[in-house]
Amino acid sequence: MPLLEVNDVVSGYGRTDVLHGVSISIERDEIVTIIGPNGAGKSTLFKTIMGYLIPSSGKVIFSEEDVTRLKPNFKVEKGIAYVPQLDNTFPSLTIRENLEMGGFSKDSEALRQGIEIAYSTFPILSDRRNQRARTLSGGQRQMLAMSMALMTEPALLLLDEPSAGLSPKVADEVFNQIMSLHQKGISILIIEQDAYRSLNISDRGYVLALGQNHFDGSADTILNDPQIKEAFLGG
Repeated sequence: MPLLEVNDVVSGYGRTDVLHGVSISIERDEIVTIIGPNGAGKSTLFKTIMGYLIPSSGKVIFSEEDVTRLKPNFKVEKGIAYVPQLDNTFPSLTIRENLEMGGFSKDSEALRQGIEIAYSTFPILSDRRNQRARTLSGGQRQMLAMSMALMTEPALLLLDEPSAGLSPKVADEVFNQIMSLHQKGISILIIEQDAYRSLNISDRGYVLALGQNHFDGSADTILNDPQIKEAFLGG
């Protein structure tokens, strides 16, 4: 069974539906990328998976359990972690304090171990552990946000636009870290405008348009499909 299944989900804000029967899945140990134009419903999908939005119909299945209506904190306990595009760190807190917030539910020893793992995974954070998050570069903040999510020891990591606002060099560093996390056994679902960069490290991909599934297939198939390249990848 897939690690995550989203089946025919209809979801949105108030009386306005943004997703109109979207279905996706991700297997254990996969990286899957979701692409599509602005307004396609990609972030709405992540918020629905996490429980910030409750779908009016459809189901979210995680580890063979129906978690459609669970609140976000319970989904975190189940093994799902989410790194939003914006407001993903506490600017006034230090790096260490941010990590402590990410692992707030852990006992003191587990928290200490989690922080040390974060420092070994992202050494640049260890060097700046007493520095406030607002003073970090964009790439460093993204690494801190991922580290905070990893404090919960997730089986599935949702990343919303991890390269947004980053220079190509820094984006490469962030994606290298994403691949490193995947090698540790974490399944990763990515929303990314830089489709080439994300699909190049992915097993499969989905194309959303107007809140509906437009196409899905292997990452190579999407990258080499002339119609998808013309419509969604910039020609």
